[in-house]
Amino acid sequence: MRASLRFRAGILSVALLAAFLLVWQVSVGGTARTEAMDPEYAALMGASATTGKSAMPGPLDVAANIWRHLKDPFYDRGPNDKGLGIQLAYSIGRVALGYGLAVIVAIPVGFLIGMSPLMSRALDPYIQILKPVSPLAWMPLALYTIRDSGLSAIFVIFICSLWPMLINTAFGVAGTRREWLNVARTLEVGPIRRAFTVILPAAAPTILTGMRISIGIAWLVIVAAEMLVGGTGIGYFVWNEWNNLSITNVITSILVIGLVGMILDQVLARAQRLVTFPE
Repeated sequence: MRASLRFRAGILSVALLAAFLLVWQVSVGGTARTEAMDPEYAALMGASATTGKSAMPGPLDVAANIWRHLKDPFYDRGPNDKGLGIQLAYSIGRVALGYGLAVIVAIPVGFLIGMSPLMSRALDPYIQILKPVSPLAWMPLALYTIRDSGLSAIFVIFICSLWPMLINTAFGVAGTRREWLNVARTLEVGPIRRAFTVILPAAAPTILTGMRISIGIAWLVIVAAEMLVGGTGIGYFVWNEWNNLSITNVITSILVIGLVGMILDQVLARAQRLVTFPE
């Protein structure tokens, strides 16, 4: 039954994709005449008003562009002309650093909050004040104090990744079954050993949920942050290609961003399944 459901879902997904690509191709063909009648719009979007060529690329154009990037993803022809692979490497590196720092801070602090009602009440006002602040609101302050755009982007990733992990860790630790803790106390298990052998396995699924939420937010924010600070990264690549009126590269970047985000999410989803056990 489960295999049959997966098969039918796969068929439906392929059919939806084919329908979307068909509608896309037809709509692109239908806009050519409209743009040919509007020279100013055609000039703005990089289209030819005389030939009637549509500014919006079709699926085949995007596929050809993706193949061109795949053939040489790491070329470097100057500050504003780097391959898609180089831009992705910068973005993933920044996300990895900021996210890793958030893991180092959020999980221990979350454990402390979850195990200590006193610390939970003491830190809760600060968490509630800082949590709703948009990560990009920290960017001007980071640029002013750190004075480095790359490090500022890493700091913003750290801030946006911190809260989901911290809150989910605290929730998972505080939700550990009391009978398990009582058994550990009966066996005279010390606090540190109890934290690693009882609380951590019990809270692991919730902690991984927070990590999964955080990586999605981090990948979302890095694109916006790189658009602001410029220089390198997939966000800067998108903005630079828009300035160059290369809509094909913009669409290619959107697809790559979505694909990388899906891979990051699925890696943590797999880790979450490995630590989740039926009761």
